[in-house]
Amino acid sequence: MLIEHTSLTEVASAILAKAGAPREQAVAVAEHLVEANLKGHDSHGVGMIPSYVKGMLDQQVNPHNHAEIIKDGNALVSLDAGTGLGRIVGFEAMDIGIERAKQYGISCVALGNAAHLGRIGAFAEYCADHGLVSMHYVNVVGHDPMVVAFGGRDRRFITNPYCCAVPRPDGHHVVLDMATTTVAAGKVRVAHMQGGSVPSQSLVDENGVETTDPGVIFGPNPTGAMQPFGGHKGYGLMVICELLGGALGGMLTMQPEHPRRGATLNNMLSILIDPEAVGDLASFDQEVGAMIDYIYASTPAAGVDRVRLPGDPEQESVAKRKANGIEIDPNSWASVLNAAEHAGLGKTTVAAMANLLDG
Repeated sequence: MLIEHTSLTEVASAILAKAGAPREQAVAVAEHLVEANLKGHDSHGVGMIPSYVKGMLDQQVNPHNHAEIIKDGNALVSLDAGTGLGRIVGFEAMDIGIERAKQYGISCVALGNAAHLGRIGAFAEYCADHGLVSMHYVNVVGHDPMVVAFGGRDRRFITNPYCCAVPRPDGHHVVLDMATTTVAAGKVRVAHMQGGSVPSQSLVDENGVETTDPGVIFGPNPTGAMQPFGGHKGYGLMVICELLGGALGGMLTMQPEHPRRGATLNNMLSILIDPEAVGDLASFDQEVGAMIDYIYASTPAAGVDRVRLPGDPEQESVAKRKANGIEIDPNSWASVLNAAEHAGLGKTTVAAMANLLDG
């Protein structure tokens, strides 16, 4: 089914508000989720609504909390999110980081104990919109691990994203945003909802044998695990995200002494750099632009229409999905309707808000 993006935002904000989020925050979070859908990352889109509703109703997520400074070292700031909504506390943290980077040339922001931050690229793009380079190391805690260590058989991590953005004056930023698993957990969930499969080298079953069946993670008997991307290299970056995002950024890692109550919580260590403080801004922009042009001039390989940079597929997806609507599979839509009902909003009310573009 296809849904127009503004209608989907209305649906999401209504459900989140009914579950307990203040109206302004509900709208901001809804826009954050739908933007992920628009950019082609359905794993971080409105399919997360059931998890968000459950977190608020179970009182594991506090939608009224904001990020609070717990340690202020001028260019380095530590914040406690208090399980506040990730979109809200994450942008509050970035606002502080942007202000300090503009003042000192560089800033480091440690954000701990945030409810699910969603698509990390949104925070990097926000920094880039302010002319700043940014790097973000994130770990995921709060529920049982899903990912094996390289060479291991049992679960030790979740998906631990890494993100980096380089600003461009025209807004066409270079944005690398990725999970350190072969695919994000949400993409495995979407594949399961759609009755599909995942790429090879993504999952293993209970015996450590590779499989493409998402049911080993999200089926009735979830005995499998996810894998780091790229063997030992992706695994190494996953460890760094755990140690920097978790141990340093939020002082909370996946090690078993910490409680796992079923919520999805994030810790993030963000480093923001003002290019103008490093050198000549015009020269930086010229050099980045020249390198980008050189990359784009690459001869495409067989079966490839053109060479792209990180961030290009997302911009292409936005144009397509704004024009044609966002596709939601029936199982995901049913889970959204069920979440609305649990929050106290009738399924028929929610269905009436949706502007279905395909009947």
